[in-house]
Amino acid sequence: MRIAFMGTPDFAVPTLDALLAAGHEVAAVYTQPPRRAGRGKVLLPSPVQLRAEAAGLEVRTPVSLKGAEAQAAFAALDLEAAVVAAYGLILPQPILEAPEYGCLNVHASMLPRWRGAAPIQRAILAGDTRTGVTIMQMEQGLDTGPMLAIVPTEIGRKTAGELTAELAGMGATLMVHVLGLLPGEVGRMKQNEARATYAPKIEKQEARLDFTKRAVEAERQVRAFNPAPGAFFEYQGERIRVLAAEVGTLNGPPGTVLDHGLTIACAEGSLVPSLVQRAGRGAMTTAELLRGFVIPAGTVLA
Repeated sequence: MRIAFMGTPDFAVPTLDALLAAGHEVAAVYTQPPRRAGRGKVLLPSPVQLRAEAAGLEVRTPVSLKGAEAQAAFAALDLEAAVVAAYGLILPQPILEAPEYGCLNVHASMLPRWRGAAPIQRAILAGDTRTGVTIMQMEQGLDTGPMLAIVPTEIGRKTAGELTAELAGMGATLMVHVLGLLPGEVGRMKQNEARATYAPKIEKQEARLDFTKRAVEAERQVRAFNPAPGAFFEYQGERIRVLAAEVGTLNGPPGTVLDHGLTIACAEGSLVPSLVQRAGRGAMTTAELLRGFVIPAGTVLA
C-alpha cells in the first residue's frame, strides 16, 4: 500500500519500522522541523527524521499544513493512506481527505478516555489500572474519529517511559494489522462522547511533588514523570529528582522527613524514594545520595 507516514518522537519510530517491514511503500515521511536542544541549543532532527533518513526515505518538515502549497504537495503523493503517530501538527480537512482511505492514527490510550497530548502520563496520574492503544480514523475533532481497533494493557507499576515503549510496539503491530484489512471492510466504532476525558500537555510545574496529597498520588507523580520532566522536590535551593519510590506507612506532617532514609510524610502515608538524581549528576540510590548529602529527619521539604 502506498502510504505517507507522519510522526515525530521516539513513540512513532516503531510504527514506521513496522510499515517498512511489512512491505508498504512509504512515499514520504512528514515530521516536525528540527528543534534546538541542549546547552548549546543545537538544531536536532526528530527521532522519526533520523530513522527515515537512515532508511533512505523522503523527509518533509513543514511548519504547517494549512497552506495551499503544502496541501497540494501532499495530494500529489497519490496516497492510499496516511499513517499518523504523535505527529504534533493539526491536519486540515484537505489533508485528511487526500488519501484514498484517509488518515489513520495510533493513539496511546483506550479512546475515548484520554484524548489529547499526554494520554500516558494522565492515565498514570489518575490511577487507571489499564490503558492501551487505539487505531482511529482521523477527523477534524481532537481524537474524536471512529475507532478501527483497540488493544488494552495493564499499567501496574510501570513508568511513563516503560509504558510509552510498550504502547509504541503495540500500536505498530496493530496499525499493520488494520492496514492489512484494507481495502476490505474494517469495522468502525463511534466513540461514546459521554465517556470522553482529556489529557492536556504536561506542564513542568506539575512535576513538583505535592506532599499534601496521599502517598499513592505522589508515587504516581514519580512514575508519570519518569523519564521526563522528572518528579522533584527542593532542598537547600537544589532540585532533587525522584526517579523511583515506594509508598510507606509512616505518617507525619506533610513534607516532613520522618527518618534518616528520606521517608517523606504525605497527607496519608509516606513516600520512600529509592532512586534519585541531583542536578548535573547521574541517577543514584537514596542511600548513595545521603552518604554525602544529608537530609536530616525533621526537615520540611518543598
